Formats: sequence, C-alpha cells, structure tokens
Amino acid sequence: MSAVRQETHYFGAGPALLPSEIVSQAAADFVNYNNLGLGLGEISHRSSDAIKIVNDTKANLVKVLNVPDTHEVLFLQGGGSGGFAAIAYNMIAAFASKTGKKGKADYFVTGDWSSKAAKEAERLGFDVNYVVDAKKANNGKFGVIPDKSQWKFSNPEETAYVYYCDNETVAGVEFPYIPEVPEGVELVADMSSNILSREIDVSKFGLIFGGAQKNIGIAGVSFYIVKKSLYENRISDKELVALGIPLAPIVFDFATIAKNNSTYNTLPIFGVHVINLCLLKMLANGGLSNQQKISERKAELIYKTLDKYPQVFNLPVDKSVRSKMNIVFTLKEEDAFLSQAAARGLTGLKGHRSVGGIRISNYNAVSEESVKLLVEFIEEFAATQQ
Repeated sequence: MSAVRQETHYFGAGPALLPSEIVSQAAADFVNYNNLGLGLGEISHRSSDAIKIVNDTKANLVKVLNVPDTHEVLFLQGGGSGGFAAIAYNMIAAFASKTGKKGKADYFVTGDWSSKAAKEAERLGFDVNYVVDAKKANNGKFGVIPDKSQWKFSNPEETAYVYYCDNETVAGVEFPYIPEVPEGVELVADMSSNILSREIDVSKFGLIFGGAQKNIGIAGVSFYIVKKSLYENRISDKELVALGIPLAPIVFDFATIAKNNSTYNTLPIFGVHVINLCLLKMLANGGLSNQQKISERKAELIYKTLDKYPQVFNLPVDKSVRSKMNIVFTLKEEDAFLSQAAARGLTGLKGHRSVGGIRISNYNAVSEESVKLLVEFIEEFAATQQ
C-alpha cells in the first residue's frame, strides 16, 4: 500500500486532518527513521534520536509561538481530559508553595469542555468557583460569552488560577480576546483546538495546554507551555498533604516532567515528531501571522455564505464569539445535506453526538481549496431548499 494519497476534503473535529505531505513523511518515518532500520514507534524514548526530536520540537514551538524564557514546553500523555486533572493538581500546589494556603480555582464555563474541566476539579476535591456559566445566561444553551459585567471572580488573594477554554469545539464558541483576570492571579487556557491558528501573547498566561490532535499533531500526546515559577521551588509532598492538597500522579507532576525533559515515562515519540513536522511546515509557510490570515479568510468565507441563507441555516452562536475553528449550525434536511456532501467527497461534517447538527472544522490542514468546494456545495444546496 502506498503512503501517498490524494488530497482529501475532510472537516472532522478531531482527530483531525493532517496535510498529505506530513502523512507521507510520517508514514515513512514510522517504517524507517533516518535509515536506522527502525521506525519511530520502535526506538527508545531516551535514545539520542528521540531526545533530538523532543528538543527540536520544543525549539520550533518556542519559535512559532514566541514563547518567552519564563516558560517551559512540556509534552505529556493523557489528552485534554488528563490535563483537566493535571492542571488542578499542579496549579493548587503552586499556589500553596507561594502562599501556604490551599487556594480556590475560578472557571469560565462557556461550553462542554470547560464544563468538564470544572467538574473534574470539583471531583478531585478542589474548591471551584464559576466566574460565568454561559449556559445559565443563555436559556440553557451554550452560544454566548456573558458580558464582563457579569463575571464573578473569587477573592484574588485566595485564587490559585483562572481557567478558560479558548475555543469550544462542540458549542462553536471562541474567545475573541484574552480575558482579563485579577492582578496576580495566574491565567490557564485550554487551546487544544485553536493553537497555531492565530498569534497569542504567551507571557500573559501561567499555562497553556491542549491535546495535539487538531492543528498541531495527532492523538496520544499533549502540549503544555508552563511558567517555570509554577513548578520551581515547590514545597514538599509532605507539606502539601498537611495542607489537605492531594498529590498529582507523578506522570502529571510538572516539576518531574520538566526535570526529565518530558521523558520521565515513555513519551510517544512518533506523536512528538508529527508535531514537529507541522511546526516545520508552518515556519516554511510564513509562520503564525500568515496562518492567522488564512484561518480568518476561510472562516469569513464560510460564515458569509451561511449567513446569506438564514431561512435554511440556523447559526446559534452569537456573532461576537463565533469560532473560526468550529462552525456549527442546524437545518431541517441534515441527512440530505450530509449525504449530498459526502457524494462530493466532503466528509466529517456531522455535529457532535451530544448536540447534533452540522459542524465544519476549519483547522490548519483544511485547505482553502477544500473550503471553496464546500462553499460551492452550500450555495447549491441552499438553492434547492428555497
């Protein structure tokens, strides 16, 4: 079977599309990497070849995102859901090391993923405050980010961190700005689904994390960009326990992972390598500023087309917070829309199982040509429904 494939027009939300040239290169490297006679699923994660992959990938992520020296790049397993726990454990421990207190956690709940993150922190026994619950503010449905006048933060002196999900893949809601939080409180962002789609100021965050299987790689590896001060000079495990703070499993402990260059346990080196291939492609194509222009151009074309036919397509998300990565809508003839799209080779459009509808995922690997083909289909389908 050939590792070369034709261009595909896939709009699935994740695991998501990869550029075909990266699929081909990764396939070759999985069979025989650098003429070692071994593939990347077989070499030791502590071998010189593997460590070079880790270091090169970290360096390229730093270059693409302009990560300051105050922050460290870590690679872990566990996906986004594992990150919900890792963040709560580590951020509460960091606050205790700084203040001698257990501290609270503030959460923006603007979609399913931030809701799950908040509930996981609660399940683990941490004190959680909801800064906003967008569902309660919008008649039981996600689709808005409440005005800043409605935000309710905890006492900053007692707050370990403020958490938000920058882009909600199910609800199709994306923050158009970095939320301002009380001075001195660390900001944490889940950027699983929109990392590398736009420029960001990493210095404003205590931590940015996400699963890699959207814009940046494949499932099995997660990225963390962590302020070093959050895990350096941490108090002892004994002192944390004395404060009533549960200890993070060691595979999620940032200090341990950083000390071991992300290879404390067996890191999926193949997954890290795919991240690096994506980063190299971005650097060769003009970097993040160019990618942002492309992402915005594609999203604008899709929304402009859908908005032309309000009698056919219902877009539930407030225009001010529409996601550029996950464009959601409903229509009466969903089955016909999906089957006719598939007949044209346009796939991955079915909405999340929890909400139904249609979801167009506009990740980096989705080409402008794919978007143009999809828009042509949307125009033709709408004409048959009027």
